[in-house]
Amino acid sequence: MLDTSYVRENFEAIRSRLAHRNFDPTLLERFVSLDVERRSLVGERDDLNADTNRISKEVGSMMREGRKEAAEEKKLESRLVADRSKTVEARLSDIESEFREILVNLPNLPHDSVPVGRDEKDNKEVRRKGTPRDFTSEGFEPKDHVDLGTALGILDLERAAKLAGARFAVLSGMGARLERALVSFMLDLHTREHGYREMLPPFIANADSLMGTGQLPKFGDDLFKLETKDREFYLVPTAEVPLTNLHRDEILSDKELPLSYTAYTPCFRSEAGSYGKDIRGLIRQHQFDKVELVKITRPEESYEALEELTRDAEHVLQLLELPYRTVVLSTGDMGFSSSKTYDIEVWLPSQNTYREISSCSNCEAFQARRAKIRFRREGKQKTEFVHTLNGSGLAVGRTWLAILENFQMKDGSICIPAALVPYLGTDTITPVK
Repeated sequence: MLDTSYVRENFEAIRSRLAHRNFDPTLLERFVSLDVERRSLVGERDDLNADTNRISKEVGSMMREGRKEAAEEKKLESRLVADRSKTVEARLSDIESEFREILVNLPNLPHDSVPVGRDEKDNKEVRRKGTPRDFTSEGFEPKDHVDLGTALGILDLERAAKLAGARFAVLSGMGARLERALVSFMLDLHTREHGYREMLPPFIANADSLMGTGQLPKFGDDLFKLETKDREFYLVPTAEVPLTNLHRDEILSDKELPLSYTAYTPCFRSEAGSYGKDIRGLIRQHQFDKVELVKITRPEESYEALEELTRDAEHVLQLLELPYRTVVLSTGDMGFSSSKTYDIEVWLPSQNTYREISSCSNCEAFQARRAKIRFRREGKQKTEFVHTLNGSGLAVGRTWLAILENFQMKDGSICIPAALVPYLGTDTITPVK
């Protein structure tokens, strides 16, 4: 959430920067018109308070002088002033509520280093690692993960649809073990080598948590809401939500920062508005596993932390020997809460292209302001908002399918990357006999 005073004092600059995000300026214009009304009402309220004090003194003076009739007339005037004061205060309260409603629906401002653009076509590649395999030279055309997984007996989409509907999957045998191995491998890497603290948070979250990280109110349709009698819960769309909100409504000490957390959770998304996209296989599911990375830092350290977090996510792909590229998202393609985002995209032979497997973002103080996460520098009384960062380290299902597609053999078996062999206990997945 943006700061009210900052919006008020930098309106034109904010409008210009949000225009690069394809943002309709109507909300900003409403903010300005409300602010004009608010200033007028604040002035009137001050005048009414002065009138109240003046009339009170006059009534007291008249009563001491025995002028009871004149005092009664003044009391009538006082009641009229009081009635108008109530009306003004009520309207000011409504305006403050509408201010907050506007602010929670304004996206974050893009960092100056973000390329200006309308959509994903304007994203800029910053690096790529690994060379996509030439299957033609090996004498066969690569299959996609659905055909591979089905033939291997480790992926069952038909029975998943019977159990829950479309966009769910059942992994079995070595497919389930590969998923579990990937989770363990990623968590071990991030905790042992990258210095993150492993957490196991709840897989449901309350509305305050989702408001804090920016999923609510704007993206409520993309969440799975739990129907309960007296409380409002949601299935977590990402571990970013509980990990960031661990410190909601807290003031951290300077020496506690930076904080680095990692967690595995299943993630649940309704994928509102995405129907017709990636309907085959595991690319876009209602439920998927993910290992998340979250950092909470001092403001001046957050962009260095973004580079570090992105490198940590890339390291997973390097160890798994999967070709990938990293792109910086344009202003028109960034997420709601982000000031700058790197997408890491893994190579999928069946699609002959790179597809997102991690999104690493610096949200600056945007989430911290919503969630009231502050810190106090040593020797200072004033508090400041922290900066929050998050990224997938990685999306497990997409890593699973990338391994199948990139390491498939002509006979339909799958070679397992060396880094995973200790976790899986084998170097090959072969069809079920």
